[in-house]
Amino acid sequence: MGEQLDPAPAITIGPGEAAVYQAICGDPLAVSLSRPLAEAVTGRPGAVVNPALVMQMAIGQSTVATRKVVANLFYRGVRLLRTVRVGETLTTTVTVKGLREASARPDRPPRGLVLLAMRTVDTDGGLVLDFERCALVRQRSDAPTGRHDDLGGSPEQLDFSPFAEVAPTHWDLTPLGPPQEWPVGETRRDPLRDTVTDAPALVRLTQNLAPPHRDATLGQGGRRLVYGGHTVGLAQAGLVRLFPGAATVVGWHLCDHTGPVFEGDVLEVAATVDAEHRVANGRLLAFTVVVTAERDGHDPVPVLDWRPIVLAR
Repeated sequence: MGEQLDPAPAITIGPGEAAVYQAICGDPLAVSLSRPLAEAVTGRPGAVVNPALVMQMAIGQSTVATRKVVANLFYRGVRLLRTVRVGETLTTTVTVKGLREASARPDRPPRGLVLLAMRTVDTDGGLVLDFERCALVRQRSDAPTGRHDDLGGSPEQLDFSPFAEVAPTHWDLTPLGPPQEWPVGETRRDPLRDTVTDAPALVRLTQNLAPPHRDATLGQGGRRLVYGGHTVGLAQAGLVRLFPGAATVVGWHLCDHTGPVFEGDVLEVAATVDAEHRVANGRLLAFTVVVTAERDGHDPVPVLDWRPIVLAR
């Protein structure tokens, strides 16, 4: 408890890293694609890193704690505290906040839950991300650990105030075009289904050290498990295609990986507006984004329940 693990190498997110990520996920988020647009919207020089890529790098760096991960159960308190520019260097530290044994079963080795605190900073020590995630990992031995910490969970009740605190309300959103209407409660589906490809490339790009994402013999049924952030990246791409007026994603209210994803799966994205909150320069919209995967000719199965908070005009 309280142990801070040795950090992963710092990563500079340059044009190459941004281009590789774009090739894998194809996110049409306009502010992160066009430097002139980014400068017009943010009022500062330089290209902007896609917020999903910032999060992916932080998660990858945090795998110093979860190399033999079984699954990631939830994320909590995910907020992008400031905009990251292309060329910046990020470092993530990981601290153990809680441990709890999982229920024992005779058909599997002992497993447990670990609550991890992540802090991602720039070269000046400025905080970029500060969030928690809960991972399911294997125990070192069969001996009981005696750890039964209350790890909490993801808050079901949406509260906009933590996201409004970090939203870039100084941005000028008028270059993004007129406000796009999407009534609360309405669900829309991205007609462009997408195939999961290049999964190991994203794992390597983000320095993700979890072996099931690289070695098929360690995955379920002898299939290499796709890194969960890859699914989130494709989900964000689908959401932005449905809502091209999105300026940025300021955080995640919830993120639940409801099923495994494998390379070659065909993903479909459906999004619903849950709520809307006015800020100085526009709106924060809370979405529920549900992703289903079709594989091997079978009916689609749910694989992601993601609740992003989006800034828009």
